[in-house]
Formats: sequence, structure tokens, C-alpha cells
Amino acid sequence: MSKTLIAYFSAQGSTAKLAKTLAAAAEAELYEIKPAVPYERRDLNWMDKKSRTTLEMQDPNCRPALADTNAPVAESDVIFLGFPIWWYREPSIIDSFLDAYDWAGKTVVPFFTSGGSDLGEGQSRIETLAKSAKVLRGRRFSARASESDLKKWIETL
Repeated sequence: MSKTLIAYFSAQGSTAKLAKTLAAAAEAELYEIKPAVPYERRDLNWMDKKSRTTLEMQDPNCRPALADTNAPVAESDVIFLGFPIWWYREPSIIDSFLDAYDWAGKTVVPFFTSGGSDLGEGQSRIETLAKSAKVLRGRRFSARASESDLKKWIETL
């Protein structure tokens, strides 16, 4: 039997809510991806050209430090990877997470929250960073997605 992990990053709670519902739907372990230096409200101001996230997202090689590398990726076969969309892709902290683990033989399933943006270049970036993994097509959800809707989605994978 395969072991499933829901690993997620959430800056303001929307993705966390979705991840918790998905973990219940998938009967999976939940792991929060945390930056070593937490994001504050001022860091998330996308309109400020000097905010932390704006500067991070302008540099495709930026890798913010992780608070830990204790995610049970090695013990998992399927990893649902959740995050909010920032600048039409995954946040740089997700890149740090992907760089920190061995993805050989894993299946990675991106899921994300957004006010309307899609994953854009994020899909190909995740495919490149999750070396040797099978990366399924990412999907956007509302933070309020129901457990039954998420179960239906899981069944289609």
C-alpha cells in the first residue's frame, strides 16, 4: 500500500485550510513547509518592488532557507505539494523544498490556491526541480473546497 503525504506552504492560511481538507480526503499525513524566517505581512506586499517576496520571485534561483528538512518524503510514494500562486508560479520556498529531497520514484501532485491565476511556468519548474519524479498536472482549488470534491479529484489521478 502506498503512503501519501500532503506537504504544503501557506503564507496567509488559505492553502493550509485546503491542505487540511485534502489530508482528510486522502487519509494522508500532513506536513507544513515553513521558511526559516517566517513571512510577515509587509513581506507579502506584491505591490512593493522591494518587498521580500517581490525580490525572491524576481530571482528564479532564489532559495529561501527552510525551517527544517524533516518532511517524511523518503517514506512516501505520493506527495501532494500545496502552495499559493505567487507571480504566476510556485513560491521560491517550494523550490527550496524540492531541492532538499530525493524525488526518485515518487509521484508529485501539485495543488494550489489563487484568486484566479493558474500555475503558469510553475508546472515545468516543478517537473525540473522534482528530479526523477513523476509530476502530475497541477490543479487550482478554492481554500473552501469540500472533502467530497477533493476525494473525487483524487480518484481521477
